[in-house]
Amino acid sequence: MAHYRQLGSIPPKRHTQHRTPEGGLYYEELMGEEGFFSDSSLLYHRGIPSSVVDARVWELPEQATTPNLPLLPRHLKLHELFPAELWKSTDAVTGRRLLLGNGDVRISYVAAGAPSELYRNGLGDECVYVESGEAVLETVFGSLEVGQGDYVVIPRATTHRWVPGGDAPLRAYCIEANSHITPARRFLSKYGQLLEHAPYCERDLRGPVGPLLVEGEDVDILVKHRGSGPGGVVGTRYTVPHHPFDVVGWDGCLYPYVLNISDYEPITGRIHQPPPAHQVFEGNNFVICNFVPRKVDYHPLSIPVPYYHSNVDSDEVMFYCGGNYEARRGSGIAQGSISLHPGGHTHGPQPGAYERSIGAEFFDELAVMVDTFKPLELGEGATSSEDPGYAWTWSGRGPQR
Repeated sequence: MAHYRQLGSIPPKRHTQHRTPEGGLYYEELMGEEGFFSDSSLLYHRGIPSSVVDARVWELPEQATTPNLPLLPRHLKLHELFPAELWKSTDAVTGRRLLLGNGDVRISYVAAGAPSELYRNGLGDECVYVESGEAVLETVFGSLEVGQGDYVVIPRATTHRWVPGGDAPLRAYCIEANSHITPARRFLSKYGQLLEHAPYCERDLRGPVGPLLVEGEDVDILVKHRGSGPGGVVGTRYTVPHHPFDVVGWDGCLYPYVLNISDYEPITGRIHQPPPAHQVFEGNNFVICNFVPRKVDYHPLSIPVPYYHSNVDSDEVMFYCGGNYEARRGSGIAQGSISLHPGGHTHGPQPGAYERSIGAEFFDELAVMVDTFKPLELGEGATSSEDPGYAWTWSGRGPQR
């Protein structure tokens, strides 16, 4: 983000002495992207941030994927992955179930009730959408309170942990990139400010509060990073001599932030607007869009639901997280569902939806979409939650074997 923030105690000039009340030095850490040529922040630690006293292999949750073969549209029922009592002992990091993935992005889902260990993703940024529940995200930059409808964008290598609250599970849809995740480029000025035609602006973004200033010795951190494991992802468990949340202050343009989906102002038109009109974020070879409650097409001859279309260059993943998605009525899709419509397959509204939508003035729907420009493979969470009849719902009959 080009939006500058400052929190806590920092020196007047960067890369100069910043002394403790006792006369010692705080340790300055530059956290920056793209080899000193992109956004960065400076953090001031009580302890040396590179100190490590032990390192062991962290066995990640299952990361293997299988091709979408035969090529089919698929429906996943995510709520079935976490039965009623399982979520209470599950945390939002190690409890993630991998749904879909390729070399650019991995999508997983979790229902959590237990605090996670300290964690950082060394492969890329994460965008975590909170379907329901509440939590505090504690980070080296400070803390953020998050709840239903929040997109939580966490920069690569940010040490953090999730602490769910309340009596209901934290249900989180986790988009893990092998790149950075930013607002859509066409909504940004050449200097990074969100433009007038953008569907949200800097006022809608919430940053960390704090700093936390946590004390502790011999603290473990789970690190996900590149390697030769399934999907090119492996894990290491570090033990560090002092708690990493020892930051007394920081400033810069790189930090975790939150955007609530209710603050996204939809772009509508007389005729149907294509998915790019609903874009929120983008990463390398994928985009994140959302479909929110909105006034729909108002041409006198409009058909408000989407036209049938072929994904020539991308796979489309839709996560249904509220309301009633008009185009999928009659397919078994409900809240907590995912539909995967792969490249090479023509997809569109369910039978009857085309006609029913004529004359509609408003759609009360909520969905988060990820479009990828490389094929997605199926993770163990997908194969464990698939509705095997979905592919045949347009025709009304399946294979006779």
